[in-house]
Amino acid sequence: MISPGKGFSRVSVRRFEGDNLMSRKDVVAVEEPLEIRIEYTADGVLKRAPISITMRTPGEDFELAVGFLYSEGIIQGREDVRQVSYCQGDEPQTYNIVLIKLAETVVFDFESLARNFYTTSSCGVCGKASLEAIDLKGYEKITDMDFKVSPAVIKRLPDTLRERQGLFERTGGIHAAGLFSQSGECFSIQEDVGRHNAVDKVVGQAFLKSLIPLDRHILIVSGRTSFEIMQKALAARLSVVVAVGAPSSLAVDLAEKFGITLLGFTKVDGFNVYAGSERIIE
Repeated sequence: MISPGKGFSRVSVRRFEGDNLMSRKDVVAVEEPLEIRIEYTADGVLKRAPISITMRTPGEDFELAVGFLYSEGIIQGREDVRQVSYCQGDEPQTYNIVLIKLAETVVFDFESLARNFYTTSSCGVCGKASLEAIDLKGYEKITDMDFKVSPAVIKRLPDTLRERQGLFERTGGIHAAGLFSQSGECFSIQEDVGRHNAVDKVVGQAFLKSLIPLDRHILIVSGRTSFEIMQKALAARLSVVVAVGAPSSLAVDLAEKFGITLLGFTKVDGFNVYAGSERIIE
C-alpha cells in the first residue's frame, strides 16, 4: 500500500554497462488507480456513486478529485463542496478512493456522468465533437487581452518548473504542471504520471483556496499540450498556456476558438506562439 504523498517506489533492476551486468536499486514513479465518488442529493434523497477512475501518482488526491469535478463543470464554486475525504466504511483503507460530498444545491445529470466520465491517465477525447461539446458546456471566449506577459518571463518558466520537480528528479518518469503569476512568481507545482492529472491537481488546489477563476495566471506543462489540457485550462479561465513540448492540432484549434494564448517548445532561448500572440509583449 502506498500512503498519501509518497509518489515513488524502490525496485531492483539488473543493468548492463558495457559488457558488465550489475544488480542495483532504482526508483520508479508510482501509478495507482484513484476512484472518485460523489455524495449528492437527488429528489430529496442522499446518494453516493462513483463517477471516475483515473490512473495517477498518489499525492494531492483531494486536489486531483476536486480539479476533475471542476474542469468537467460539476462544481462551480467553493460553496459547492461540503467535504473531501478518503472513503471509509466496510472497505479496507487503501487511500485509492476519494469521496466528495456536494452541497444540496448542486444539480447535474448523473446519467450523463455515468456515460462520459470513466477515464484513465492516458485517454482523452478527440475529433470534431470535442469542440462542439465545449460549446455545449457554455464556455465563453477569453477576451482579457490586457493580460500581457513578457518573453523574458516565459523563457524562465521551464527551468523553474524543472527545478521544483522532486519526483522527476528521483524517477525521471513523471509529468508536471505549474501555476505562475504574470511576473513569473510560482504559486503551485504538481506532478503526476498523467499530464492532465497534474493540471487537475493545480486547478483543484486553486479551487480549494477559492482562487478560481485563474484569469490572471499562467499555466505551464512539462510535456506536450493536448486538447484535454486546454479544455481544463479553459474551464479555469487561464488565458496563457505554456508547454515545454508540442501542442496537438485540437489543442491549437481550441486555443484559437476560445482566445487562449498557446505557446510550445518553450526554452531559455525562445518559444513558438500557436495562438493568441496579442498577449506577448513585443
